[in-house]
Amino acid sequence: MLDNVKVRDWMTYPVISITPHTLLNSARQTMKENGIRRLPVVENDQLVGIITIGDVREASPSDATTLSIWELNYLWAQLTVEKVMTRHVLTIGPEAPMIDAAELMLEQKIAGLPVVDANDKVIGMLTESDIFRMLVKARGKTIMERMPPQPG
Repeated sequence: MLDNVKVRDWMTYPVISITPHTLLNSARQTMKENGIRRLPVVENDQLVGIITIGDVREASPSDATTLSIWELNYLWAQLTVEKVMTRHVLTIGPEAPMIDAAELMLEQKIAGLPVVDANDKVIGMLTESDIFRMLVKARGKTIMERMPPQPG
């Protein structure tokens, strides 16, 4: 059953992406405003990296520093995505079976894959949430619809 379900049918698009020169704080704000946890980093229509909310957190200033708050804020304001992004990004094509995407994500312990076309242009994102959405839809009713009415 799942072998016939394609990535293109469940990926999220259009893709919100950023450039390597985007300030880290701006990338964080983009993720927050759009309720997403990862952004493909694109330059000249080509995928050059990916940044996650975890990458942003790791790059955030630590309390264990001798720098003043002003120095920290200045340095943080200058930091760009290219300094902390992951450069070697696993991707998947839109015609790949969803089960292959899920297996790749599970094996590599990653929560999202950029979906690229034949020219390596990012055309979508596939995340764990997309896989969960597919599974719930395949089952039919949601848990809330299957639950008996609550006394009340």
